[in-house]
Amino acid sequence: MEQQTWKVGDLARVTGLTVRTLHHWDDLGLVAPSGRTSAGHRLYSGDDLERVYQVLALRRLGVPLATIGSLLEGSESVSEVLEKHLALVEDQIVALRRLRAGLAASLDADDGHRSASDFLDLIRKVVVVNETVEKYFSPQQLAELAERKEREDEQIAAVEAAWPDLISRVQSAVDRGADPTGAEGRALAREWHELLRQFHQGDEQMRDSLYAMQRDNAEQIQREHGGPSPEQLEFIERAGA
Repeated sequence: MEQQTWKVGDLARVTGLTVRTLHHWDDLGLVAPSGRTSAGHRLYSGDDLERVYQVLALRRLGVPLATIGSLLEGSESVSEVLEKHLALVEDQIVALRRLRAGLAASLDADDGHRSASDFLDLIRKVVVVNETVEKYFSPQQLAELAERKEREDEQIAAVEAAWPDLISRVQSAVDRGADPTGAEGRALAREWHELLRQFHQGDEQMRDSLYAMQRDNAEQIQREHGGPSPEQLEFIERAGA
């Protein structure tokens, strides 16, 4: 029984691809036609059609064409390819969640009069913050923070909103010369450390990453985000000793 074959145009219609895509895949060696007509036109067999669907399935997973070729030829194992691709997808998820948070914050703050220069300034700030954060937090930690942001958005917003008031009260205590080891100082320290605990949730690595970022960028954090100042940190450290 003669095996069914398809010319390139027929195969394009069957698979929903374009002729140009099939030509490109042929040029890359991903799906080469098994035969040719007497006039030199491509002829694809049933095996070739199966190969097309294999490539399509991997492309829909987001696997690059170059990787698909090595996978189908057996130079890389399926597990190796999937592990690499999973790591890439997780990085993309982290980046997209940060982008989503930045866009949401921009829309929340938009009064309808944002100019192009305002928008460019926002982009610059988001990029700088992301680059700074990525120096101190691992991809796994960033993914965890992004997932927590989705799960506990209202609680996180409440914690973020509590910081300016607490920093203001600590500064007031510093200005008045209050004794850090007194009742007021100890109460402020407990409140301070509880807000920090709600961020790192007892994870020592997360806590250490947070402290390292604050220590190395103290001036920038105080200038652009309102604190805390060295004097405030010293007060809390003495109060919690």
